[in-house]
Amino acid sequence: MREALDLGPALATRRAGLQSGAMTPWLATDPALWPAVLALLRAEFAYMEGRIDPPSSLRDLTPKALDDQARKGEVWLVGAPVACVFLTPKPGALYVGKLAVAATHRGKGLARRLIDQAAIRARALGLPVLELQTRVELLENQAAFLALGFDEVGRTAHPGFDRPTSITYRRAVVG
Repeated sequence: MREALDLGPALATRRAGLQSGAMTPWLATDPALWPAVLALLRAEFAYMEGRIDPPSSLRDLTPKALDDQARKGEVWLVGAPVACVFLTPKPGALYVGKLAVAATHRGKGLARRLIDQAAIRARALGLPVLELQTRVELLENQAAFLALGFDEVGRTAHPGFDRPTSITYRRAVVG
């Protein structure tokens, strides 16, 4: 009983979502959630190790960086969390980053729900498109983004690279 009394509002919401089986995206702002978000991202981005060059920026992600993301943009979660996405407004687009779904919850439409939530937020912010990037080596991500309605609009190279390392995708926000 004491554990329930000590939970912050976001942790109580998280627990309620787990108990109800809710798989609806919700906005995370409580720093007490950041360790769980980091654990999800580290687990679901681990497959990239040794596949992408340069290494993922996830290596530099900290609870403070998540605080910054929550202040400058948004962090949306599903469940405990079992899925997440970062949304950051930029000129002319809402940038979609760190989209992850736990392996145990794939195939349930959670990535699509988070992208749909991103479209809702883009409309509310008056931004006409969603934009995201993935690495050229991650063919499965490229296929997933195409299936979610994104189109390739460019390729870029990280500093110090003479070849493209990332692919930029965009999807119009309708309505």
